[in-house]
Amino acid sequence: MYAVIKTGGQQFRVEKGDKLSVQKLEAEAGKSITLDEVMMINDGKTAKVGTPLVSGAKVTAKVVEQTRDDKVVIFKKKRRQNYRRTKGHKQPLTVIEITDIKAA
Repeated sequence: MYAVIKTGGQQFRVEKGDKLSVQKLEAEAGKSITLDEVMMINDGKTAKVGTPLVSGAKVTAKVVEQTRDDKVVIFKKKRRQNYRRTKGHKQPLTVIEITDIKAA
């Protein structure tokens, strides 16, 4: 059984036991969270596709850790003008593990 969920402006295809890195969610490590934005559920025989969400479907996940992604470097340059600017940041992430998928 798998589901397609939406979190942080991105869509993920998840199964039970999968570990994902998603944009930061407000939850402590070890806590359980519920993801309500389920766009599709497939149980192997039939697929339920939402318009845009499947009503009553939920995906339960456990927060493994709060971390930060690799550094993203932003570099601007204008040739022959001696203009160079370097900036960067590390995006905050939440690592989650899918524990359960429930249809309506």
